[in-house]
Amino acid sequence: MDNSPDKSPAARGRTVNGGVPVAPAAVLFDAYGTLFDVYSVGLLAEQLFAGRGEALALLWRDKQIEYTRLVTMSAPDGSRYRPFWDITRAALRFAASRLGLTLGSDAEDRLMNQYRALSAFPDVREVLGQLKALGVTTGILSNGDPAMLGVAVRSAGIEALLDHVISVEPVRAFKTDPRAYGLGPATLGLAARQILFVSSNGWDAIGATWYGYTTLWVNRAGLPLEQLDTAPTRTGASLRDVLGFFPAAVAT
Repeated sequence: MDNSPDKSPAARGRTVNGGVPVAPAAVLFDAYGTLFDVYSVGLLAEQLFAGRGEALALLWRDKQIEYTRLVTMSAPDGSRYRPFWDITRAALRFAASRLGLTLGSDAEDRLMNQYRALSAFPDVREVLGQLKALGVTTGILSNGDPAMLGVAVRSAGIEALLDHVISVEPVRAFKTDPRAYGLGPATLGLAARQILFVSSNGWDAIGATWYGYTTLWVNRAGLPLEQLDTAPTRTGASLRDVLGFFPAAVAT
């Protein structure tokens, strides 16, 4: 199978003067897993369920993403849509049940409140601050509902570093539905190829590439590329790799 980078115009990004790269006009970040560490809930989960915290955090996340796909694909008209907060609670309940854990109301509330204010990755403020200093428009494009995202952004102290916080809620469809990705260009007034979409989720980076964004997959875990004959515009190991799209940032 050919795993070479996608040669589509979106994957090549914008160029001028015979191929000289042009910095993106804006950057949109996925939130959960990219800016906020979804597995940081494992610490509390371990306190509540000794020896099972990591397993709970992993299954919780997997089921959360599975449920977003299920409700979106099962009803394209959005009739089965539920806010990401509700999806997250349902996924927690399934994960606990699947692992044979007794999830009382107190433990459930504590874990959900922890998810509401997930830890931001250490490089988030640095990267957003540098983009802000360069005058680059920044934002979040996330499955999260507005209330969830608002708390997470304020808790991380990055509210002033973001120009937009975009939830998929208005279209009642989760990523990778094209309607969800379409909120970025519609909000920013830019073509998708002019926007750098950044995600640490490989499936999200591929979905955004297919939609037409210039993309960066932040592959912190060193995972293999999705085997779908498509690659993001670039792959990095840190959020700092976003700055590589901006020559002015690299030069400083």
